Amino acid sequence: MLPTRLLATRTYSTASNRFRVVEVGARDGLQAEKKFVPTEVKVELIDRLSACGFSTVETTSFVSPKWVPQMADHNEIVKKHKRFNGVSYPVLVPNAAGLKNALATGVVDEIAVFGAASDAFSLKNVNSNVEDSLKKLLEVTKIALDNKIRVRGYVSVVVGCPYSGDVKPEVVARVAETLLEAGCYEVSLGDTIGVGTVKSVGKMLDTVLKSVPANKLAVHFHDTYGQALANVLVSIEKGIRAADSSIAGLGGCPYAKGATGNLATEDLLYFLKGNGFETGVDLEKVVETAKWFNSAAGYDKWSRVGRAISNKMEAAQKC
Repeated sequence: MLPTRLLATRTYSTASNRFRVVEVGARDGLQAEKKFVPTEVKVELIDRLSACGFSTVETTSFVSPKWVPQMADHNEIVKKHKRFNGVSYPVLVPNAAGLKNALATGVVDEIAVFGAASDAFSLKNVNSNVEDSLKKLLEVTKIALDNKIRVRGYVSVVVGCPYSGDVKPEVVARVAETLLEAGCYEVSLGDTIGVGTVKSVGKMLDTVLKSVPANKLAVHFHDTYGQALANVLVSIEKGIRAADSSIAGLGGCPYAKGATGNLATEDLLYFLKGNGFETGVDLEKVVETAKWFNSAAGYDKWSRVGRAISNKMEAAQKC
């Protein structure tokens, strides 16, 4: 069980209309893309996203370029992007070596660590089972906190694993509890392969929320089967007020066969606004940023909402 100080902060109030959107496009969105995006484009993407009003913009990953070539320029990224007041810029670190490299830059002040709720996925991803992986994460988290670095946690494959099938909610709860007890200020629950439905996500959240406060959780849904927004809705009904998303639906997991894009930020923002939530993020600026990125990176990535709003904006300009 979590300490009383954490449990006492639990809230399920549906009256709160403030919702935090964590933009992960520059890291999670690009990590599985085979076409390398130039460093200067990534830097400007981060700067443009910061100007849209996000309070958290994930920037890069301090992982070996051998395993994730797209993130080979992490040192340059963290040193070159602007830092907007009130915006956090976490970087993902997979292990102690990654943390050491991040600390060496002298500019990283927040990291994200990740564990999995499946032994099979954890072995494939970090060559350790769930328990051994958590031990390593605890070491990384302690070093980071000792260096005054904030830590956000991720739990991967919280509903289904591409290698072992259905995941037990009790394992998800245990991993989330462990990360919070270690000092993570928040834990994001990730449906890495996008197999979750309202029923399976609801069951998982019911189990996790027995021991973890709703205001210490975020959700991270991939949209493989078009269920991401429905799963955000059930998360809201459970009291959760934070979700990760990626501009233009960029994303996928290099270690999860069949995982497609993340929930698109544009789709999430439209959904939240239409249901009375305040995010502080300018949806039209996000769409403009997606349009710019496609041109600058030579991509053609659009979410349904992003495309619709872009077309509407272009039509208005012609009038």
